[in-house]
Amino acid sequence: MVTSNVVLHSSVTNRPDEWKIEQGLSAAQLPILDQTAPQTEDIQPVVWPELTKDEEAIKAVGDRNELFQREKEGWQGYVEWENYPEKKKKAHAILTSETFPPNAEFQWGPIPGTNPVLPGTHWKMWHHAVGGELSTVPEDSWETVLKEKHPDMLHLLQFPYNGEPPKRLVTAKAITPNDLHFVRNHGGIPRIDKDKWSLQMDGLVNNPRTYSLADLMDDSKFPRMEKLITIQCSGTRRVEQIELYAGQGDEVPQAPWAEGAIGTANYVGISLKKVIKDCGGLKDGAKHLELYGAETYFKASEAMNYLVSVPWSKVKANEVMLAWEMNGEPLPKIHGYPLRVVVFGYIGARSVKWLYRIKAIKQPTMAPVQSKEYLYFPQQVGKHNQKPTDGIQIQEMPVSSAIMYPWTRQVIIHNGKIHCKGWAYSGGGRWPERVELSADGGFSWYAIPPENLSKKHKWTWRTWEFDLPCDVEGWVEIVCRTWDNSLNTQPLTVRAAWNWGLHVTSSAHRISVYSINKSRQRTKDRLAKFEKEKFPLAPLTCPEDFVTQPWDEYKAYWDTHDPRDVDD
Repeated sequence: MVTSNVVLHSSVTNRPDEWKIEQGLSAAQLPILDQTAPQTEDIQPVVWPELTKDEEAIKAVGDRNELFQREKEGWQGYVEWENYPEKKKKAHAILTSETFPPNAEFQWGPIPGTNPVLPGTHWKMWHHAVGGELSTVPEDSWETVLKEKHPDMLHLLQFPYNGEPPKRLVTAKAITPNDLHFVRNHGGIPRIDKDKWSLQMDGLVNNPRTYSLADLMDDSKFPRMEKLITIQCSGTRRVEQIELYAGQGDEVPQAPWAEGAIGTANYVGISLKKVIKDCGGLKDGAKHLELYGAETYFKASEAMNYLVSVPWSKVKANEVMLAWEMNGEPLPKIHGYPLRVVVFGYIGARSVKWLYRIKAIKQPTMAPVQSKEYLYFPQQVGKHNQKPTDGIQIQEMPVSSAIMYPWTRQVIIHNGKIHCKGWAYSGGGRWPERVELSADGGFSWYAIPPENLSKKHKWTWRTWEFDLPCDVEGWVEIVCRTWDNSLNTQPLTVRAAWNWGLHVTSSAHRISVYSINKSRQRTKDRLAKFEKEKFPLAPLTCPEDFVTQPWDEYKAYWDTHDPRDVDD
């Protein structure tokens, strides 16, 4: 009889996912280590309690259908908050009488492989909780998305809707088709009848006025503007920051934007400067224009309309347009119908959709979207110590670029050159003057010939294609960087651009691909053998199942070469 020396433990303390946690693959489950005490203490991730709802408190607020009813005929999904502090207080009372589930954690864990990627549960629940005119906004908005957007759009956040085209379609055309233009919404999509719509112009203007769309489209009064404009979200390429270093971002669950949160369209409208002139100009001290969007925005259990501001200097330069047409068509509902703002060279967040009011003010708006969000923080600022005043308010986008083809971790069979495609952009009225590619991680660079770039414009991107020389085989890192006309260029690493808000990933774009150079005879012969043996080449990590070198050839090699080891 053989006895075993194996000790069977009576208890197991490891979790089933222990290995993933140890390797940082489920980092949200790691405790925070407090090493300031005599003995290190673990601060465990919060376990969310059972959700609660105080029905009596909510009932005491009043009839939500009356409190938050439709504001104007023909304005579906719009509630006016800014003129009614009491209404805001009642919405706050409702939102604080109920607990809501936590945001989905995807930065320290796997990003869901679904489309939509993130549902926006919080935002849906907030709209439903307030009720009244907001009751059906999440569902109505999604219906608009499905009607107006290309079926291949990547829905990064279902509500409020955030979506970008797949890589193969981002730069397929130098002007982005409407159904493929990215969307970054901050609330639901209002459905507004243009004949019932009006724009209020007030604040520190000499003669406050209200305009209909027909008034603004009267070209005898307001000369038409037509401009080709690139709009870029400051979250473009955010996934690169997330993959290396997580961050918090804004109140909305941070959509894991890739390289498609940018688009170029031809807009028609009028200069905001002309409208201000029609109102008798600004009063002394007015230096900013506050822009109101009709969607409902939530921040810290507060309901509000979407507000940002732009400086008068920007408006005065005729760089702020009120637009009603996009690529030869009326604005799509999802892009701000019937009227939106287009701010040339600024982040997309300033180009307010569903515009209904413009207010001249002395200082930049105090609204949270501008004062507490869209901030570029120093690298040592985070959840533990951040204050909004630590951040720079993001306006102009810096120079940036991206490789749209091939995709990172793809295997490329080529004859000494890898065909690449992408885009380059610089905000603030600058433009890409030179685009460069590297096949060796950024040690040596090739300038893309001007004829391989789309036409140069002051306010737009340039798309490009290039056959990048690549002699080596195996893993290579392709890098793209851009120089604008002011000789600004991109930092070379993601770390140089990382910030707690996960905004402005302006570093040189890097992808890793596996190079198989068919111009080399051995590689050409081996690929022919894969084909002859009918053995799959993809995925490359699956070992081949045939002899790659006959034994007689192997033996002959060692007959004519020194052995693996030497005698002295």
